[in-house]
Amino acid sequence: MANPLSTQHSSQQALVAAQHLAAAGEANQYLTFLLSGEMYAVGILNVKEIIEYGNLTEIPMMPAFIRGVINLRGAVVPVIDLAARFGGRQTEASRRTCIVIVELSHDEERHDIGVVVDAVSEVLEIPGSEIEPPPSFGARIRADFIAGMGKVAGKFVIILDIQKVLSVDEIAALADTHESLAGNEVP
Repeated sequence: MANPLSTQHSSQQALVAAQHLAAAGEANQYLTFLLSGEMYAVGILNVKEIIEYGNLTEIPMMPAFIRGVINLRGAVVPVIDLAARFGGRQTEASRRTCIVIVELSHDEERHDIGVVVDAVSEVLEIPGSEIEPPPSFGARIRADFIAGMGKVAGKFVIILDIQKVLSVDEIAALADTHESLAGNEVP
């Protein structure tokens, strides 16, 4: 079995190389990862880095999909569990579980958000001609979370609209709702 740290290091190197290609105008590069047995992808330009799972500080009274925060070189970065965000159970940490640091723009500000995934797979180039529109029904996740369905080696990869999945406004509203509900509970 491969050493997860060396696999993670090689994934990080592939990520950096793919980001350079994408910055040169090839925006159809995607980081693929496994989540609850499904293959997902996010645009490489949104991905900053991949780090080992751990050192999470839990925050009381948050929705189940907000796993906590990490200290990333002095910055507090919230960590979202995508499996729980999509309505499933929280991810069980294993040796291959990692956190993908994603950079989002919101109101002309940049925000880093960590995303817990079961395992990072690889960086793929998916030509636009191999991307189908999202299904209108039948998906396990909200249709607005899906940017498209990429065809890779005869199988579909769910390409996420990471800006919608990790909407800063929506997550803040959900956290506020959860907190107000928790505050109204009788001990």
